[in-house]
Amino acid sequence: MASYIARRKFLATLLGSAAAAWPLAAHAQQGERMRRIGILISLAEDDPEIAPRLAALRRALQPLGWSDSSNIAVDIRFAVGDVDRMRTQAVELVGMSPDVLLGAGGPATAALRRATRAIPIVFVQVVDAVGAGFVTNLARPGGNITGFTTFEYAVSGKWLGALKEVAPKVNRVAATSRART
Repeated sequence: MASYIARRKFLATLLGSAAAAWPLAAHAQQGERMRRIGILISLAEDDPEIAPRLAALRRALQPLGWSDSSNIAVDIRFAVGDVDRMRTQAVELVGMSPDVLLGAGGPATAALRRATRAIPIVFVQVVDAVGAGFVTNLARPGGNITGFTTFEYAVSGKWLGALKEVAPKVNRVAATSRART
């Protein structure tokens, strides 16, 4: 449950941070142009994790002055784990000329990256963004992609060191991952 809440907060702050980078003067003006966010999600629309995450995102944008259907339009596509569908939907989202794209998961981010090198892409729920080739490094991602990685292999040694400090008698450690595409 704690990881579920952490993921919700994580996603909520993601685009809130991206939206804050947009010019503040533009959203203070009457008759401003509608900003667009394109979201590509690897899961099905009826997945129980989707509704709370999207609700958290919308709540996080409101204090920043961004309101769905008022000054932003959020276009969401669900790929249900189908790579061909993801590619098609990525091209469709890029064709809508969004101000920013959000790739939820590695496959969705890869599809968006293939579809554009010009529109900013923010990724979430990506394991090893450097190893996947999305960014050159986490400190200075380069290109049009940035985001939040769920695991960076370079810190695994530090985790083991911390574990050894708090449990010095531990001799074996096993790790497992529940990966979702």
